[in-house]
Amino acid sequence: MQIHPTQGDTAPGYSVYSSHCPARQFLERLADKWTILIIGRLKSGETRFNQLRRDIEGITQKVLSQTLKKLERDGLVARRVFATVPVTVEYSLTPVGLTLVETFESLAHWAESNIESVRLAQEQYDRLHAVTNS
Repeated sequence: MQIHPTQGDTAPGYSVYSSHCPARQFLERLADKWTILIIGRLKSGETRFNQLRRDIEGITQKVLSQTLKKLERDGLVARRVFATVPVTVEYSLTPVGLTLVETFESLAHWAESNIESVRLAQEQYDRLHAVTNS
């Protein structure tokens, strides 16, 4: 059974519930924590690569570079190069990328607001299953 959203909500013929839907593959990229954090940092305008790296604790240079390239390919991020020594590169959100900001901010806020409940549930689950798996 293929589930289709109501008419007008999505492009015709696409359903993320279908295993062959290209939107599903894109959804995987959108669900990546680094994507969410990068887009959240770029919401305020052009930002240099090294500033992004400093702002997003734990991201490696390689992962940041790879993620930015994918987001640029997807049309969510724009890259601008300045002929300076050394070369300066700045990233910003495209109009399509800007449409994700509110959604990602809501998701990040939800995670921050509910993490204690999630952690408590995880601890209860682990205690229960530690006893039954012993």
